[in-house]
Amino acid sequence: MGYRGGGQGPQMNFSMMAPMTPVVKALLIANVSIWLVVQLIIEKIFLKDQIITYVLGLVPNNVIANYFVWEFVTYMFLHSANPMHILFNMLLLWWLGGELEQRWGSKFFALYYAASGIGAAVLYVLVVLVHGLIFNPTAVWTVPVIGASGAIFGLMLAYGMIFGERIVYFMMLFPMRAKYFVMILGAVEVVTLLNNGIGGGDVANLAHLGGLVAGFIFLKTFTFFQQSKWRKASGRRGRGLRLVVNNDDKDKDKKDPQYWN
Repeated sequence: MGYRGGGQGPQMNFSMMAPMTPVVKALLIANVSIWLVVQLIIEKIFLKDQIITYVLGLVPNNVIANYFVWEFVTYMFLHSANPMHILFNMLLLWWLGGELEQRWGSKFFALYYAASGIGAAVLYVLVVLVHGLIFNPTAVWTVPVIGASGAIFGLMLAYGMIFGERIVYFMMLFPMRAKYFVMILGAVEVVTLLNNGIGGGDVANLAHLGGLVAGFIFLKTFTFFQQSKWRKASGRRGRGLRLVVNNDDKDKDKKDPQYWN
């Protein structure tokens, strides 16, 4: 059985003083605990079988044919045996997520993280399904996708949008603004996907792009509904205001009546 992890991709240098916020801390503990206990100890040492990864990882055939819908969530908490995979994802979760949670609050951050990760999985399965219908189903239908990278790429997008003017270091060497880094990152993922194809390589570039797209759709949709809510509230307040004529004696000698809201 093959695995398609999130991969490491271009590197980004952040301050080591990122805050350790509640949701980020809980996610770090959950991811590392599952990797150590479930994947390395139970699955690899005791079971000597990869059944847990196959049932909990994102397998398009499992979702489409067997309705394993929980895989849209559980795949985010699994990682490959290569420690660099989980290390890189968890560092980015801390560095990116800490500042975003501090800015947004824990509730909205948790919602956005889940939306990015689940959205990446949904888009991945949909594209694989359409690809299989147009052409023929390939091995990608039965290969598990694992890792938090879909959600992490959603965090990268949000970081680039909110802290777009902040200077980061591409490949630890080249300084650039965060918003440009996210643009380059998206372009690299697109080019890599076009070169390797949907099922090519060990890195699920399609899931990475899914995280970027899902995060963007979520933020734009949330902003649209919030603005609509504010406009309606503002309209209700406006309708509740009364037009009053100033009939004070001191103003009677004026030619026109005075109005105010």
